[in-house]
Amino acid sequence: MSRGYVKSSPRFFRLITASGTLAALALLLLAAVIPAPLQEAADPARVPNPVKAGWFLLWIQELVSYSKYLVDGVLLLAVIFVALPWLFRRPAEIAAWLPRDQRPVNLISLSLFILIVVLTVIALFFRGENWSFALPY
Repeated sequence: MSRGYVKSSPRFFRLITASGTLAALALLLLAAVIPAPLQEAADPARVPNPVKAGWFLLWIQELVSYSKYLVDGVLLLAVIFVALPWLFRRPAEIAAWLPRDQRPVNLISLSLFILIVVLTVIALFFRGENWSFALPY
């Protein structure tokens, strides 16, 4: 142990293994108890209006409702997230949440996360008939 550091092996990995196992068991239990919110079988003669994507893709559907060219922005976001570790190659001095020397990466990630959540909420709760804007109440 040098300079006050604690070795991560085996303590940390035992904690990660135990928490991962508990999370997997909890998900399996919930999946067995709570039924999946599936709709009836697909009927091409009666399509629901609006047809919404899964919640995890609703933000992309919301962007495309504004313009079909915004799909390019989604692809650019994917490239940015893939390249994010190499954009700012300053090694961290110490392990910390949102360190100051990694501020650009933190701001990019946090702002994109907030944008995706806002677009998902709009698409989920504020879209009505024919994908028009509607109040949820």
